[in-house]
Amino acid sequence: MGIIMMAPAVLFLCGFLVFPVLSTMVNSLYRDSPLTGREFCGLDNYRRLAGDGQALDTMEFTFIFVMASVSLEMAAGVLIALAINRVVTGRGFFRASVILPWAVPTVVAAIMWKYIFNDQYGIVNYLLHGDSLRMYSAWLARPSTARLAIILADVWKSSSFVALIALAGLQTVPEELMEAARMDGAGPSRRFFRITLPLIRPALLVALLFRVMDAFRVFDLVYVMTQGAPSGKTGVLQFFGYLKMFPEQQYGYGSAVAVVVFLIIAVLSVILVRTLGRRMMTE
Repeated sequence: MGIIMMAPAVLFLCGFLVFPVLSTMVNSLYRDSPLTGREFCGLDNYRRLAGDGQALDTMEFTFIFVMASVSLEMAAGVLIALAINRVVTGRGFFRASVILPWAVPTVVAAIMWKYIFNDQYGIVNYLLHGDSLRMYSAWLARPSTARLAIILADVWKSSSFVALIALAGLQTVPEELMEAARMDGAGPSRRFFRITLPLIRPALLVALLFRVMDAFRVFDLVYVMTQGAPSGKTGVLQFFGYLKMFPEQQYGYGSAVAVVVFLIIAVLSVILVRTLGRRMMTE
């Protein structure tokens, strides 16, 4: 009876999770050519990926994007959660306001930030240079500023997600414990690092896991804002795989990129769960 009850869920997982992953792994072992068609090549796609300069550049920016955006989102989310937690009246309104950026579709947010950093009528240039068109900067045309724009757009959108999870963790902190710490003379910073932060670490771990996985899978933000320009310096692995798989119709090579992204996310998830989870259990 147990097997019969579990069968629908197992079939669903196999059909929509296991089969696509295995299919992608199998496709990564083939080479697509307009002359010879599809042929088995073993691990050649992975060797090609390891020596592809453009792929290495996109991998570099992917890691930069993940580390920078996730770090800023975790810090901003905790600060926002602490601020909302101190609000006595109208807390529901502030919660709804915080969740608004996260509720906005990523494509819409990307278009908005693309207009914000536009070189002719963007609000950033207007605030910095006023009406002087000669002083305007092409933010999305330079690698450093274009990368910064993408990171800021992702931080604006996803910090609210971290804030909501951190706020849920703050609700579990006993007020009696905080009051006892105040009476013992502990200041705000000491109470935060000694009491609040250790107690909300499980919630922060959940937020960190979700944000790392989502950041590695970023695609639509880059596709709408820059499409990898200038010179592919803002390309990420997911976007690089899309270019190889669809416009260039190199399905095997693009599948190899997808497998690499999958393995990176899987390894990082296991490391985060084991290291941070074990530390929380010992503390």
